[in-house]
Amino acid sequence: MAKNLIPLFEPAIVQGIADVLGETQYGLTGSEIARTLADVRISDVSPTITKRHRLYEALADRQAQDDAGNCVVAFIREAMSPVKYRSDPALRSRRQDDLNEVLVHTGLRVKDDGQVARLRDGAATTLDEAARRAGSLRTEFRRRGTHPDVLRYCTDELLRRDNFHAVHEAAKSIPDRLRVLTGRVDDGADLINATLTPSSGPAVAINAGRTPSDRSEQSGLANFAIGLLGLYRNPPAHDPRLRRKVSDDELLEALTAISMVQRRLDDATIARVS
Repeated sequence: MAKNLIPLFEPAIVQGIADVLGETQYGLTGSEIARTLADVRISDVSPTITKRHRLYEALADRQAQDDAGNCVVAFIREAMSPVKYRSDPALRSRRQDDLNEVLVHTGLRVKDDGQVARLRDGAATTLDEAARRAGSLRTEFRRRGTHPDVLRYCTDELLRRDNFHAVHEAAKSIPDRLRVLTGRVDDGADLINATLTPSSGPAVAINAGRTPSDRSEQSGLANFAIGLLGLYRNPPAHDPRLRRKVSDDELLEALTAISMVQRRLDDATIARVS
């Protein structure tokens, strides 16, 4: 038993950790859970049940025996050892981000070296505070309610912390969505003008189009979409990354803007399919 005892983790925290590391698609495999539990000398008390429940039962049982949370930290440290992710660093980044969303409520975080450290400002007390402090752009996007289609296009780039290509891929979601909605095969400004501008019909209408205000709003969305493509999709296709830095703040703003276009398309009426 470690001399510096870590207080017991609340059941909800243990379950959150188990949900991340036992998640169906991105969590540890069943054999990895068994091996990691063995490596840190935690009994696999329910090996036949669902992964996340199996992991919860093992961690909860051991910390109850120890009357301390050291076993939970030991498991996280072993599971997040960087050497285990040398062929898939993006997976490690995903797990680290997701674990930190849980651990921020306890005043802890997983560092890049796999160690678990205390947060300088202590535990978060609200969901908004937790999202701001978890240290993950993906966390902030979820807090803002970023459109899932936008995140789907750039998840891999976000996990690699590649802002330059993340915003490029996210911008692609607009023309792709318009092609899906209308069946057209063109691209860029030609596609947007053909589907969104009032003079084109439009094929994708965000309002009734009866009043000057309606037509102005429709035209504004078309121009905004063209502007976003000009800013974020076209330059990265031609400029080397070293000549164009995209900060975290700019990425947040860009994906929020792209998300707004996608939400307007969610409620659009398909007037005709060309």
